Amino acid sequence: MSSTISLFRKYSFELLCLSPTFFYLVGFLFIILFYLIKISFTYVAPDFLSTFPSLRNYFSIASSHEFRVAFLNTLVFVIVGTPLELLTGLFFALLVNRSFPGQGFVRSLFTVPLAVPALVTAIILFILFDFPAGHINNLLLGKHIIFPKLIDTPISWRTSEFFALGTAMIGKVWRDMPISMLILLAGLSSISQDQYEAAETMGAGLVQKFRFITLPLLVPAISSVLVLRSIEMWKEFIFPFILAGQWPLLGTFIESLFHNWHKPQEAAVVALMLVLCIVFSTFFVFYVLRFVRKNLVRI
Repeated sequence: MSSTISLFRKYSFELLCLSPTFFYLVGFLFIILFYLIKISFTYVAPDFLSTFPSLRNYFSIASSHEFRVAFLNTLVFVIVGTPLELLTGLFFALLVNRSFPGQGFVRSLFTVPLAVPALVTAIILFILFDFPAGHINNLLLGKHIIFPKLIDTPISWRTSEFFALGTAMIGKVWRDMPISMLILLAGLSSISQDQYEAAETMGAGLVQKFRFITLPLLVPAISSVLVLRSIEMWKEFIFPFILAGQWPLLGTFIESLFHNWHKPQEAAVVALMLVLCIVFSTFFVFYVLRFVRKNLVRI
C-alpha cells in the first residue's frame, strides 16, 4: 500500500496532466454504453408505445437472416484482413529496417497512404472498377494501346460478393498498412544487433535468426498490430459501404437499420453485439499470442 502511495506521489504531475483525457475518454465510453444498453432493451410497438426492459429487439435480431449474413461477412473480413495487414506491414517493416541510401525517403514514401482519406481511396477504387466504363474495364477491353485486349464485354465487378468485399478489404489494407508497418518497425528497431551477431557466430542463418530472435522479441509489437487492426476490421464502414453496399458488414448493417429501416433499437442491439465481438476478439488475440510466445521462447 505504501509503495502504491509513493508511486502516486512520484508521478503526481504526470497523472494530473493525464486525468482530463482519462475522464473524457472513460466518461464518454460509459455514456455511450449506457444509452446503447438502454435503447437496446427498449421495445417500441407499431403504435409507438415503448416497453422497458424487453428482449424483443434481441429476439428480432437473432432471427434476422440479414444479421447472420452481416456477421459472417464481418467475421471473414476480420479473419482474413487482420493477418493480411500484419503480414503486409511486417514485409515492408523488414524491407525498410535495413540500412541503405535514401532510407528515410523510402520510409516516408510508405506512409503516403495515411495521407489519403479513406473515403477518397474508396471512391478511387469505385471509379477504377466501375461498370461498364471503369478504367479497369477499359484496360481489359483493349481501349488503351499499352495493354492487349483480354475481354469482349465489360465485367460488372460489384455484382460479385467475393470481389466486392475483396476489393473493400484490399483498399482497407492498403490504406492502413503504414500504421502496422510503423509499429513493427519500432519493434524491430528495439532489437539489439548484438543478438544477431552472436547468433551468426554460432552458425545461425537468416531463417533461424528470424525464427528464434526476431519473432519472439517482436511479439509485443505483433500483439499491438493484431489488436488495433482487428478492432478496425470489426468496425469498418467506409470501404464496404462504398464498394460493397449490397453485401453488408455489421457496420453497414447498423447504418441500414438506423437510417433505411428506421429501427434504432435494433441498431443499438447490433452495435452492442459489435462491441462484445471486439472485446472477445481482443482477449482471444492476447491469449493466443501469449501461448505462441511461450512456445517460441521454449523452442
